[in-house]
Parts: sequence; C-alpha cells; structure tokens
Amino acid sequence: MYITITPQKLGGNYSQSSGDFVGYLEKENQGLEQEDLPAGQAGMEHFFNQYGDKISAEEVVKDIDGNGAKLKKTEPKFYSITVSPSKYELNRLLNSSEDLKKYTRELMKDYVASFNREINGRPITVDDIKYYAKIEHQRTFKGTDWQIKENQPYATKILQLKTEIRRIEEGRTEGNSKLLQQKIDRLEKEAPHQQDGKRIVQGMPKAGNQSHIHVIVSRKDASNTFSLSPGSKHKASEVEMHGKIIKRGFDRDQFFERAEKTFDKTFGYQRNFVETYKAKKDFVKNPKIYFASLMKLPTNEKAIAFKMMKESGVPMLPSIPVTQAQLAMKVFNRLRRGVEVAIKSSSIGI
Repeated sequence: MYITITPQKLGGNYSQSSGDFVGYLEKENQGLEQEDLPAGQAGMEHFFNQYGDKISAEEVVKDIDGNGAKLKKTEPKFYSITVSPSKYELNRLLNSSEDLKKYTRELMKDYVASFNREINGRPITVDDIKYYAKIEHQRTFKGTDWQIKENQPYATKILQLKTEIRRIEEGRTEGNSKLLQQKIDRLEKEAPHQQDGKRIVQGMPKAGNQSHIHVIVSRKDASNTFSLSPGSKHKASEVEMHGKIIKRGFDRDQFFERAEKTFDKTFGYQRNFVETYKAKKDFVKNPKIYFASLMKLPTNEKAIAFKMMKESGVPMLPSIPVTQAQLAMKVFNRLRRGVEVAIKSSSIGI
C-alpha cells in the first residue's frame, strides 16, 4: 500500500482552482462509453464521495473551489491523496472499482480520525470534511521509476546511436548505419527491464492490474469555517492560545497504519511483514530491528518477503549473510539506495 498526500502547487503559489487537477483525473474517460466496450476493458469511472456516486467533474470543481474561505495564495486550498494498492492487495479484490470505492469510504474515516482537532467541542467525523474521489485503472512508467533509472544507460547509448544514424543519412558524416542499427537492436534486448518483449521506457503503460485511488479533499471543513491541514508540521498535540487549550496536528503514522488495518479487515488480507508501514519505517530508522524481525519470519513468509522486496526495486545481494550483524553491515547500505521506493508510503510528499 503506497499512500501520498500532496498539495497542488504551481510555482510559488498553490493552485487557486481544482479545475486542472480534476481535468487530469478525467483523462481515462476520454473516448470511453459505457456501451460496446471490448471485453475486459473498464468503463467510465465517475467521481464519488462518502454518500454519492456519478458526481460530475463540474460539480467537483465548483464545490472544492467554493470551499476555501480566507485562505491565502500561499496556503493550499485542497490536498490530493493517492492510494496505490500493491498487486498482491489488488489480487484480493473481487471487483476493483466497487471494492476500492468501499475502501475509500472507510479510509476517509481513518483520515479524519488522525486529526487531533475538535469542531464545536466534539471530535471531527467524515461528515465534517469535503472530499471527492475517483478510481483509475491505468499507470505509465515515469522517470522516477526504478526500472526507468536502471534502463537509462541503455537509453542514453541508443539515443547516441540513433543520432549517429541520422547524421549518416543526412550526409553529415560517414559510417555504416546498418551496423549501428544492429547495435541498437542488441541494446534494446540487453536492457535489464523489459515488458512484453520491449525495453521499458518512460510513458509506456504498465502491464497488469494498475487500479488506484485519487482523492481531492478540501483544506477547509464542510462548513467552510475550520482549517484541516494534513500537511501540518505539528503531530497530534495541544497548545495554549489566548488562555485556551487548543488541539492541533495530524498524526501521519496513525493514518498510514489505520489505512493498512482497514484494508486488511475489509478484505480479509493477510499482510506480510515487509508490507507493513511499521516495517518500512524501521527499515530506515531501526535497521537492526528490521533485519532481526525479517530473519525471524517463518520460512514461507520470509520467501514472500524477499520476493516483495525485489519487486519493489530494493537491491538485494545474491546471497544473504546469516547473522544479523552481517545483514546490518553488508546489506543495509545497498538497500538504502532503493529506500525511496520501499518507504514511499511513509512520506506525506509536502
């Protein structure tokens, strides 16, 4: 489970309208109709919230944009929450669209529960926030993906060879373009990361089930009165202001952990150790504890754990030393290089 929370920002100021972001989320609907779709192809996905379905993009923009009273240009008007279940989690679902909608509505209860705030003397509830969500089923490879990074040396060389071929064809230099094309063909096949027999490149659609959730949530509460910022630098705490004790902050750790437990409870999912938020956090902050826990797993769970780590882009040595001390010393430094992917869900992205 990978979760990020980000404000939408343009240059030095935050987006004053959700229009561009909502338009971006409508991209998968372009050219799709509910009728006469090829077998296996998902139909149109509409925006939804806690109680409503098939909400139009125009309504989303109007409602979110109209709910930013007294916010400055230097303050986010809304946040984007992206929830990306792993392929293992998605395999547990019977219907990606309907199951992820159900999960989203439970997730947003976890979201409000992670605020250390009260409204009119009572804890906030999901009815106190204004949000809209949308399920997407496609993803493309980005420059930040580890497959793209590790294929980059091959991409660079291929580009250089193509430039040489173009110069030869234009008569600006001499050379054997057929020989250069053969080198290109060889490099295409030698690139370490392939999909359907082709080198993975930026912009290529990812194969398999890529269903994920996008949520737009207003910074102001539903009454357009109180500010609820998940980007608060303050963890759940209390502070005295004007002689009154005020609760403040957003507990990110609590949100991420509850998000996992809610998924597991909702769909009966058996989460492996390396999938847990706590494990990802220990991976960075307490590596000895992380490796000790990893090596204590039952044999079958340990095998699954190593498979998941490899698929996440975390570099692994061919043979894993037996003792915890060796693990901590020889493996950890190499694992740290892949930490951006491995602990992506622990970052709020702000």
